[in-house]
Amino acid sequence: MLSVKNINQYYGGSHILRDVSFEARLGRITVLLGRNGVGKTTLLATLMGHTQLHGGRIEYRGQSIERLPVHERSRLGIGYVPQTRDIFPSLSIEENLQVAARKGRWPMERVYELFPRLAERRSHMGNQISGGEQQMLSIGRALMGDPAILLLDEPMEGLAPIIVEMLMQALTRLIREEALTVVLVEQSAKLALQVTEDVLVLSRGRIIHSGKSAELLAQPERLAELIVAH
Repeated sequence: MLSVKNINQYYGGSHILRDVSFEARLGRITVLLGRNGVGKTTLLATLMGHTQLHGGRIEYRGQSIERLPVHERSRLGIGYVPQTRDIFPSLSIEENLQVAARKGRWPMERVYELFPRLAERRSHMGNQISGGEQQMLSIGRALMGDPAILLLDEPMEGLAPIIVEMLMQALTRLIREEALTVVLVEQSAKLALQVTEDVLVLSRGRIIHSGKSAELLAQPERLAELIVAH
């Protein structure tokens, strides 16, 4: 569904992504692992079109999209939840969702069904809700755009374990019931490997490992070696 071929990205004089290639397959969760600063967030931002590509190709459903602006990639079915969440703090939960609404599989009530906590607090302002609720809202806003693929940048960061469990259950449900494709950046390697099918490990802007999540989870020493790789 999403094919990345030899992409390169620079920031200033630094070569951030180096000949990165992979495929995110339909109805599966692919996790990107690696130390801070190795290019994971830059990769997601590049896939969404927030940063200019300096080489390589990005294909979505067989169409080359690397020259398309963000809004056109969104219209094609790519949703993006940045690490910063990017909700409107002065709007209510319901108003935040209304702003992102697009005709498709995800009317507001379906988002509320997936995240009952948002339904309970629908009249609360964005700056009045917890970090976990903000993350649910950010994912809900992305779903309201009716995506076929969802790019998630560290959605579990700084959240209480009970909220993490709720978000993981929601992601699993999206895959099972909606055949949604997810590309997930996550710092908690063991947690991510438990709920994903495919894994990529980045180091110094290169993919140094790709394979099945369950296989890497069963090799803790190998996992540790890859994550600390320089």
